[in-house]
Amino acid sequence: MGFARSELLVTTDWLAEHLDDPKVVVLDVTGKLTSRLDNGPARELWAQAHIPGSQFFDVATAKGVLSDPDAVLPWTWPSPEQVAATLAVHGVGGDTRVVIVGRTPRPGIDSGTMWCTRAWWTMHHVGVDCAILLGGIEQWEDEGRPLTTDVVAPQPPGVDLALAQDWDRGRASRDDVLAAVGAGQTCLVDALTAASFEGSEANYGRPGHITGAVNVPFVGLIERETCGFVDAATMSAVLGDVVDAPDVITYCGGAIAATVPAFCLVLLGHDSVSVYDGSLMEWAADPDLPMTDPGS
Repeated sequence: MGFARSELLVTTDWLAEHLDDPKVVVLDVTGKLTSRLDNGPARELWAQAHIPGSQFFDVATAKGVLSDPDAVLPWTWPSPEQVAATLAVHGVGGDTRVVIVGRTPRPGIDSGTMWCTRAWWTMHHVGVDCAILLGGIEQWEDEGRPLTTDVVAPQPPGVDLALAQDWDRGRASRDDVLAAVGAGQTCLVDALTAASFEGSEANYGRPGHITGAVNVPFVGLIERETCGFVDAATMSAVLGDVVDAPDVITYCGGAIAATVPAFCLVLLGHDSVSVYDGSLMEWAADPDLPMTDPGS
């Protein structure tokens, strides 16, 4: 595939060959976001047709399986113990390889990519051996591979998950971002649309972007909305100078789309990337934090 860390992606051929491997767990993270931060319809899509043996894994609900249930903001990074307990229920342990799959229910509205990368980002940093299905369920289906309505009960993991000691290195706080503003060492990346970045579209209160950030809309890194990533050369070109920055913090509205450029940077071999957990839901709500509105 041409990526420095191509093992973080698996092809449909690989998955087809490993569907019966008891050490491979397939988690379907399809999300259908609504204005109520509600993910009800996605489970229905999984029930209608899914990759054989896959389990529905609700990442997209505001307090879903990879979110802290006690946090004020939605999709807040959970503790590693919370993640390990959740994954054990789904048969994931220390000897498991997880394949994350998804689809895009409504092209142009929902993106399967960002839920896959969000799931990967959290699980990887906790210590899970995980990869994303390249091209998603759409590519699997386009190739005539089987889908089913059968439900398979997960098997208990044979080995407990060994939690990574530096599990929070993939997460940036408000204070981390504030320290980065104007410092020059850390590159801030806004993964939202150009309209949002430039202030003509404001979905999180104050318009514009965090002062000093550069705009890399996540859609420029994909060829299709469910994990059809562009090739390595195109990805490097889209990310531009970000690739060479010593440290990178990505953000978006709620730390979901931000995981797409973060994941792509890791694919290319960057080893110092974090995602701002609160993103604009936290930042824009505080008038004392610096934002730039080019449209004002």
